[in-house]
Amino acid sequence: MPELPEVEVVRRGLERWVAHRVVADAEVLHPRAVRRHIAGADDFAHRLKGHRVGVPSRRGKYLWLPLEDTRQSILAHLGMSGQLLVQPNTAPDEKHLRIRVRFADALATELRFVDQRTFGGLSLHDNTPEGLPDVIAHIARDPLDPLFDEDAFHQALRRKRTTIKRALLDQSLISGVGNIYADEALWRARVHYERPTAGFTRPRTAELLGHVRDVMSAALAVGGTSFDSLYVNVNGESGYFDRSLDAYGRAGLPCKRCGTPMRRRPWMNRSSYFCPKCQRAPRVAS
Repeated sequence: MPELPEVEVVRRGLERWVAHRVVADAEVLHPRAVRRHIAGADDFAHRLKGHRVGVPSRRGKYLWLPLEDTRQSILAHLGMSGQLLVQPNTAPDEKHLRIRVRFADALATELRFVDQRTFGGLSLHDNTPEGLPDVIAHIARDPLDPLFDEDAFHQALRRKRTTIKRALLDQSLISGVGNIYADEALWRARVHYERPTAGFTRPRTAELLGHVRDVMSAALAVGGTSFDSLYVNVNGESGYFDRSLDAYGRAGLPCKRCGTPMRRRPWMNRSSYFCPKCQRAPRVAS
């Protein structure tokens, strides 16, 4: 699933091409694409018509488009294969086009939600006083947010009594980090994914957060990570950070730091990639 860098790349594209445009009409081509909008497809389309889209926002992996003249926002769930594309009005429909939003201006482009696997979708939600869709009010700030509280995160780590990768993927503690960037940051920090959080010192937490920010910023600079054609930006272009990965997907290849073959281990229905020499497993209490 897209993580923070990929979602931020999409958000920036939407800010450039969609912000401050008035919706002329919306068309739902597949009901599953609005299944989280409980009132249904017709209601979703009706509620968008005539409203101006504000500046797209993001918290962690969550992306939304506020409607400027209401207290509601369109929340985008990209899922495994969802794409938000800005296309010319005359462009042929994509095979898996699910939602089309046309605008009341002369720019001759429209917003399309394309989703091959139909796990994602769009839905309309009331905003909290802070401006978030109410269904994601529990999501923590992400490490690239200027208001992210490092001290509060460190204290939460110490209280959580879990392992570090589980903590990094806990969106109520820190948002935006998924499997790929957790493995990358832990490799950079030389920390094993099963290391208990209770033993983290404040400097160690700060160091790890620095690596999380660095790897996400590096991914952002090249458009995110694309392993197939399903993740693209609003212009349909793939990201290139997969060429720079140090840990994820490199099982059997030499560690770029010490040369030891990298390993892959099953982990929570996912995989963890690590160097057995640089990221030594924690000792198991006897």
